[in-house]
Amino acid sequence: MIKPNVAQKAPYPVSVEAGKSYWWCACGQSKTQPFCDGSHRGSTFTPIEYQAQKDGTVYFCGCKQSGNGPLCDGSHQKL
Repeated sequence: MIKPNVAQKAPYPVSVEAGKSYWWCACGQSKTQPFCDGSHRGSTFTPIEYQAQKDGTVYFCGCKQSGNGPLCDGSHQKL
């Protein structure tokens, strides 16, 4: 299995708006981290949609190893 590139070894704090969709980069190649810019094209990776349930700050995974989808689960601490 091909592993994604580690974009950074820390989460990305992002202020989100309720009801809005955010497309998280799963490949680690995007220049607009933590969001997709289409850099995955031609690979086996696809972006993952995150729909904000409420306004606030969420922490998107930066290492691309999270078992919690697009959100950080602390996996970067094991790298």
